[in-house]
Amino acid sequence: MPVQRGVAEDITEAYYRGLMHAVGYRNVDLDKPQIAVVNSWTDVNPGHQPLGSLSGYVKEGIWAAGGCPGEFNVPAPCDGMAQGPGQHYILPQRDLISASVEAMVRAHGFQGLVMLASCDKIIPGMVMAAVRLDLPTLFLSAGAMLPCRLGDRTVVTSDLKEAIGKRRNNEIDQATFLQWQERFCASPGTCSMMGTANTMGCFLESVGLSPFGSSTMLAFDAGKIRQARDVGEGIVNLAREKRPLSHFLTRTNLENGIKYISASGGSTNAILHLMAIASLMKTDLTLERFNQVQRSVPVVAKFKPSSPFNLNDYHEAGGVASVLKAIQDNLDLDVPFATGGRLGEAFSAAQEPDGDIIRMAGNPLAPDGCFVILTGNLAPDGAVVKKTGVDPSMKVHKGPAVVFESEEEVRRFLLERKVQPGSVLVVRYEGPKGGPGMRELSIPAAMLVGMGLHESVAMVTDGRFSGATRGPCVGHVCPEAWDGGPLAYVRDGDMIEINLPENRLQLLISEKEFKLRKEEVSDPPDHPAPGVLAAYRQMVSSADSGALWL
Repeated sequence: MPVQRGVAEDITEAYYRGLMHAVGYRNVDLDKPQIAVVNSWTDVNPGHQPLGSLSGYVKEGIWAAGGCPGEFNVPAPCDGMAQGPGQHYILPQRDLISASVEAMVRAHGFQGLVMLASCDKIIPGMVMAAVRLDLPTLFLSAGAMLPCRLGDRTVVTSDLKEAIGKRRNNEIDQATFLQWQERFCASPGTCSMMGTANTMGCFLESVGLSPFGSSTMLAFDAGKIRQARDVGEGIVNLAREKRPLSHFLTRTNLENGIKYISASGGSTNAILHLMAIASLMKTDLTLERFNQVQRSVPVVAKFKPSSPFNLNDYHEAGGVASVLKAIQDNLDLDVPFATGGRLGEAFSAAQEPDGDIIRMAGNPLAPDGCFVILTGNLAPDGAVVKKTGVDPSMKVHKGPAVVFESEEEVRRFLLERKVQPGSVLVVRYEGPKGGPGMRELSIPAAMLVGMGLHESVAMVTDGRFSGATRGPCVGHVCPEAWDGGPLAYVRDGDMIEINLPENRLQLLISEKEFKLRKEEVSDPPDHPAPGVLAAYRQMVSSADSGALWL
């Protein structure tokens, strides 16, 4: 176990101190609180590129408050860039990031943490590490990407994905498509929509682990510099007071965060990550309990791709603090915030909901949460859908199955074949083990929207979808097909019922036929699992418990 830093020098620390002197630290520095600045900066992810310079301002704040910062880096993959084969490696990296942070912090004996992260798997991975380490911890994200102005429209990343379907249908020409491709992602920062990146970043704000506005603010806003210095100073104070993460991230505050995510129309991926975080907190959060908590709040805001509003609109309307203000009657206002004070005090000065971008609780977009946890003979252990992204006409749907054994198969089908309205596209063997890696099927889902089929065609998978997904897309089906889940028994032409009001996902065949198919089910397809994916497939848990493997 490393020697505790910041106490009177012991001769056994000579080796540590000598090596720290080699990188420029003075004796006086090593007697200060040692703060890890855990940075996920990279040149190849727009959500993380700004963190290269932002970390310097965090370190300025740490020095100013009398602490001693030490920066190190972790991987930061972009879900959007890793579509297709690269997606096998995305969810596994969440746990690799968590493990690498834990190992580095334990090895060097840091006393507090500032986590710099923005995107889909990096924020959850760092939260998981913070739970395991249970040290004083604050987070800061890079901020949001500049939305692109296109004539009289404002467009963002999710619009580009849906444009693939428009190009497939020849609704736009190749020159227009290439122009959109170049322009839609207009600057560094997180994609300006309520995808997983911003859902998880805003979750951190809602539970007081990062400053209000840190996720919704534009990445190049000067306010980011001030936030960074504030976070640097704040973490030194927390370290001196020895207030660990568990003082702030309690079961009560976790449930506050779930309510916030549901009220703001968050990503279904948040369910996966929060189940994993709850498991590490030793909190008995089940999918059933998650559903009860998220259903207890009205939906007071929705953002792209489920509405016209982007993240900058959200920020100008008051952001996370204003949503918390709108649903305050549903929250425990006495929970302490690592950023200072308690929840009830923290949002007291927030803007009042404007009634348009952020509704009042008495005039909601939906009365009982944005998600539905479905069960039935096709998903005995649960499945997930974002009901506020589903057209009312598709909230109850029965249709014939068209079965695919991988994402590649359904992509080829959408590009080359005619999709019959009413169909239910079943994409199996894409779960945590089957993929392996539980890939997100956001491109096929967006293609359906772009092709105008999201009001007539549903998709069901043991993989997952992006926060940028809309339409009747049911993911996280458990148990997954690779583990012998019922999805493995579906055949082309079988009728499937998706019933959101009654929380049901049902394969409409007899019990006798169900048993016969279970006995006859063939071996799963050969989905290769090279290198680290072999270990992942062997060790990963089911999606309903968060798909943990490390």
